[in-house]
Amino acid sequence: MEAKIVHVEAVNTEIKSELVVQRRGSVGLMTLNRPKALNALSLPMVRELLATLRSWRDDPAVQVVAIRGTNKVGRPGSPESLFGGFCAGGDIRFFHQAALAADPALDDFFTTEYTLNHLIHSYSKPFIAFMDGIVMGGGMGIGQGASVRIVTEHTKMAMPETNIGLFPDVGGGYFLSHCPGHVGEYLALTGDIIGADDAIRFGLADVRLEAARLPALWDALAGCTFRDGAEVDAWIAAHLGADSGGAYLAEAELDEYFSQPSMTQIVKALEAASSDWSHRVAATLRKRSPLMLHVTLEQIRRARTMTLADELRMERCMMHHCFHVQPGTRSEAVEGIRALAIDKDYKPRWKPAHIEEVTPAMVAAFFESPWSAEAHPMHGL
Repeated sequence: MEAKIVHVEAVNTEIKSELVVQRRGSVGLMTLNRPKALNALSLPMVRELLATLRSWRDDPAVQVVAIRGTNKVGRPGSPESLFGGFCAGGDIRFFHQAALAADPALDDFFTTEYTLNHLIHSYSKPFIAFMDGIVMGGGMGIGQGASVRIVTEHTKMAMPETNIGLFPDVGGGYFLSHCPGHVGEYLALTGDIIGADDAIRFGLADVRLEAARLPALWDALAGCTFRDGAEVDAWIAAHLGADSGGAYLAEAELDEYFSQPSMTQIVKALEAASSDWSHRVAATLRKRSPLMLHVTLEQIRRARTMTLADELRMERCMMHHCFHVQPGTRSEAVEGIRALAIDKDYKPRWKPAHIEEVTPAMVAAFFESPWSAEAHPMHGL
């Protein structure tokens, strides 16, 4: 079913659509509104996000853009229902259904989503992302390109794609590879969740605010009239001061293991160590798709020397290989989504079954483009 996309002028309007788009003077406001699905992105949502942002980019009257997600907890229309959940990623149930049906809408989704990601990273106007609650997968793709990335004590940030037989896409190779040291490999391979303080430390967020402050801050922004970008910058400086502090992941310990030259060596180093943490991480990796762990490690390390546009083009090729397999066979992604979200038996049958069984040729196939440079669906980036 097509999502209903609604453009409204008043903040207090009751909305039942999947995306709420508001224009308040010089401020453009977007609210992801699929709370029961943790604001998972549908194809109509990414299409409308892309179209709206392009329109506002070219509209001289719009000086700043902000985005948030709704929360399934709380009374509809009340302040607490409008924050607490940003975006859990793409709609993986749609991915599964479309892949089995060979539905071309699946290709359209990824091409549109990656184009949206690139637009946000290169946006010419201030873009503020209120990344409260769950921020994963496609939610990271929307938030990481923002010029101001707000996190709270409730933020749960991750790129968990290897758990469903995928890789950290939506520009994940680009922004994770730019984390300090080898933090990017750790986050990409394990899919572990981090909070606000680690997100700031690793360059994945800019400011931590108390979640209780967000409704008033959103309303204050919506009520402003900015004449130019300088006034927006002054407002941001006055209202978005940093407030961080707390426990951090040990970066040096991450580097010790995740700087190893291969996936097999990373796991063996973790298993040979004596700490409970290293054994837990090794056990986590043993549950992920062995093939996609190797592919993801290669992705992160290639991405360190790539532009965002080139990295997204590479991801688009990789995603093609994730879903376009021989008829009658299941890809790692289809199997992973089946086990996690469809049958919910949590027993994916990975092929190969073990990290040590993955060959270089299996990995290399994901980085071969099925298109010429001119025919690539994202050649225009």
